[in-house]
Amino acid sequence: MLDDSLKTQLQTYLENVTQPMELVACLDDSAKSQELHALLTDIAAMSGKITLRRDDDSQTRKPSFAINRVGTDIGVAFAAIPMGHEFTSLVLALLQVGGHPGKISDELARQVRELKGEFNFETFMSLSCQSCPDTVQALNLMSVLNPAIRHVAIDGALFQDEVETREIMSVPTVLLNGEAFDTGRMSVEQIVARLDTGAGERMAEEMRTKAPFEVLVIGGGPAGAASAIYASRKGIRTGLVAERFGGQVLDTMSIENFISVPHTEGPKFAVAMEQHVREYDVDIMNLQQATKLVPASEPGGLVEVQLANGASLRSRSVVLATGARWRQMGVPGEEEYRNKGVAYCPHCDGPLYKGKDVAVIGGGNSGVEAAIDLAGIVNHVTLVEFDSRLRADEVLQRKLRSLPNVTILVSAQSTEVLGDGRKVTGLVYKDREGGDIHRVALDGIFVQIGLLPNTEWLKGDLDLSPRGEIVIDERGATSMPGVFAAGDATTVPYKQIVIAMGAGSTAALSAFDYLIRTPAPAEAAAALAAAADTAAA
Repeated sequence: MLDDSLKTQLQTYLENVTQPMELVACLDDSAKSQELHALLTDIAAMSGKITLRRDDDSQTRKPSFAINRVGTDIGVAFAAIPMGHEFTSLVLALLQVGGHPGKISDELARQVRELKGEFNFETFMSLSCQSCPDTVQALNLMSVLNPAIRHVAIDGALFQDEVETREIMSVPTVLLNGEAFDTGRMSVEQIVARLDTGAGERMAEEMRTKAPFEVLVIGGGPAGAASAIYASRKGIRTGLVAERFGGQVLDTMSIENFISVPHTEGPKFAVAMEQHVREYDVDIMNLQQATKLVPASEPGGLVEVQLANGASLRSRSVVLATGARWRQMGVPGEEEYRNKGVAYCPHCDGPLYKGKDVAVIGGGNSGVEAAIDLAGIVNHVTLVEFDSRLRADEVLQRKLRSLPNVTILVSAQSTEVLGDGRKVTGLVYKDREGGDIHRVALDGIFVQIGLLPNTEWLKGDLDLSPRGEIVIDERGATSMPGVFAAGDATTVPYKQIVIAMGAGSTAALSAFDYLIRTPAPAEAAAALAAAADTAAA
């Protein structure tokens, strides 16, 4: 099942196992069960601390298996053959059930252990989804830390009937005690915040007492990470606020144009970014949303950033690196059927639509690539483009046109998403040339029409372009003194990771230059001096 390279890697990892484990396989006579049995046999042969037994009555799903720590209630389960993106989830589950500690803070681990109740989680995922492993790994780790938490990761493509019955239309989809819990990538922090209702208020209270910063970065993507590193290297008090560290990179399937790194994947790249930032003295405040920017009352004074949790942070300078998000169609039915047939990640959700009819909205590179990928999975793809021609690279267009199960519509304006109250049933579009209205019966709609800057909260406070981008000069300065910006949220002409990192570094250096050239008023200087004394103590 495993090739020699993977066996060597896994055997090296399993040397870290300290506790005996049992793999319990629940199988039938299918080819997939044979495949899973071969995988588990390979694993059990690699360590004297791992045994394998078969119990076909232990689970309702076949094939599936559990990893249990012998003599305890600690364990995790997979209704899947966890290869592809989920192979790392399998390795980590083996290590953590086997006694190797997970990589979270002691405080967060304590919060998980103190959760009270019975928590039976099910995560529906796909092996091609780059967002799913984070959620699977987070819940697996939580179930190892707290036996009251149970988790099974389910491959939706392997259990298509259950996906249909339970109306799972996007991955990852998480159920708690049989009820919908959430969809999309989730970290341990995010899950605990949902389960521990007092956690948000405790965090808000802690943030209210924080001393002012010299540079406060808003955003945890490439631009924000670079800004935080360059600011902290100057030896100044640096903070970083992020809704989710990594930003849109977390949703990027493949990165092939970052100089010196021939190929990597977005989630892996995001982990490396966060680890790099944490090597410096940066106060990272994750899962926090900025809602208001208040200018300093006098030159060189403290800019205020208000947060959704009710707290406020102050800083002599601010770097805005809020990034962008997927643009929506903005038509009736889209929001109602989001994650119920309307999707934005073909790699993640595509396998759930095997043998079905879907549409892709958008004829740029992203849209055409999505249509090509989906054509190999689904029954039929209808690509809908507003313009009179596709805008994707010619090589992609040639590939698309060669596929027998693809229909291309141009000069087509999507006007409504149709559904039956539970899921998508079709799309209405207008022929922009003749004016006729058409309906297409569909099971899914994948939206691929570009990005929208995360700047709504800045309207009226900063100069924004007609597209909502933050207007900056060559130094990253905005229209508000002491406030700089970088990355996809700005008027920079090219939205690329390498450009965002360069712009983030520029913004941080410009902020430092602003600090040394602009004297701080007495009140701000005293507050910063007190913070420095506290840090030194």
